[in-house]
Amino acid sequence: MRDFIVHADEHWVIVDKPAGLPSVPGRPVELHDCAAARVQALFADARVVHRLDMATSGLLVFARGAEHQRTLGRAFAERRVHKCYVALVQGSVSEEAGSIDLALIVDWPNRPRHIVDPVHGKPSLTHWQVLARAGGRTMLALEPVTGRTHQLRVHCAAIGHPIVGDDLYAPPEVAAAAPRLLLHAQALTLPHPASGEAAHFESELPFPPLP
Repeated sequence: MRDFIVHADEHWVIVDKPAGLPSVPGRPVELHDCAAARVQALFADARVVHRLDMATSGLLVFARGAEHQRTLGRAFAERRVHKCYVALVQGSVSEEAGSIDLALIVDWPNRPRHIVDPVHGKPSLTHWQVLARAGGRTMLALEPVTGRTHQLRVHCAAIGHPIVGDDLYAPPEVAAAAPRLLLHAQALTLPHPASGEAAHFESELPFPPLP
C-alpha cells in the first residue's frame, strides 16, 4: 500500500492515486476502499484537502492534522496551487495553446454529468498546450485555474476534443478506445503547509505518450 506514497512527513502526505480508486469513500460498499482510507491506515491524522475524479489518476494531497488542512485548503481556495494534467484527446488540435472559459453546472437529470451553462454555471477556466500530435489524436497539458467537478473532461469535450476513454463525455467509440480515462494529474506546485515555501511534485504518466 505504501507504493502509492510520493512523499510523507509530519505536515502532509502526497500520493499518486491510480485510476479507478475513489479519493474519498463512496456510498456503495465497493467504493469504501479509497485513497483517503489507504492514507489514514498509515497516517491516522491525515485529512482530505482536495479530490480527483475516480477515473482520473495522479497527485493527491492530504494534510496531517486540522491546522495544516486549513492552511492547504486556503491555498487551494486562493488559487495558489498550480496543477498540470496530461490528457490524450481525440482529434488533432489545430492551435498550439489556448484557454477554455466556459461556465459549468451539474446536469441534475443526468448526474454525475456536468454541462456548459453560460447563464447558471460557475465560472470555469482551463489553459491548455499541445504536447504532441499523432494518429488523429493530441496529447495536451491542461492547467485548470478553477477546480470544478469534471472541468477538464467537459471543457475538452466542449471544444470538440473529448478525452480518450471518457465514458461520460466522449462518443462511444472514443470512450471504448482505452481501458481507462486517459487523464493524469502529472504535476503539482503548492506552498508548504508549515514554511509556505513552494514545493513541487511530479508523477510519471501511467499511459503511453504519443510518439
